[in-house]
Amino acid sequence: MALKMTLIEGKGEFSYGRYQENLHIMLSLWEEIAELADFNKDGIVTIEEFKEAVQRSCVGRKYQDFPQAMKMFIDSHFKIVDLNDDGVIAADEFRYNCVTRIPVDNVNILDEAYQNLLNDDDRRRGGLTLSRYQELYAQFLGNPDENCPAVHLFGPLHAMD
Repeated sequence: MALKMTLIEGKGEFSYGRYQENLHIMLSLWEEIAELADFNKDGIVTIEEFKEAVQRSCVGRKYQDFPQAMKMFIDSHFKIVDLNDDGVIAADEFRYNCVTRIPVDNVNILDEAYQNLLNDDDRRRGGLTLSRYQELYAQFLGNPDENCPAVHLFGPLHAMD
């Protein structure tokens, strides 16, 4: 993961210093995740353990109340999606991130998902800022309402034809 983060952040360019920082972050992240989620202390965090840890530590909480490891993960993901490093995830960056992860056959559904995320302030700013992304991520994890705008944070919810 450290190498992946380094290359993504550097848009393909490798920085040994940044790699070392990411390695430290990933090791710290793993230690915190293991502390939160490895309930039987076997050194392995299963999917079920991870889901339960997220349930216990994130559901119904605001971003600032999340464990540090989760906050670091969310902030790192924002940096990956914000391709031009301007501090705002614009529609083109959202589209690009979606098509690298999920099959999409129509750009309109990407744009609709993106627009569903935005509030009036987001539209004035030209997209999602880090603080707004953090807020939406917390809602994505903790709000069971299927009509919550945050359900679109990772792309459209649709069935392929």
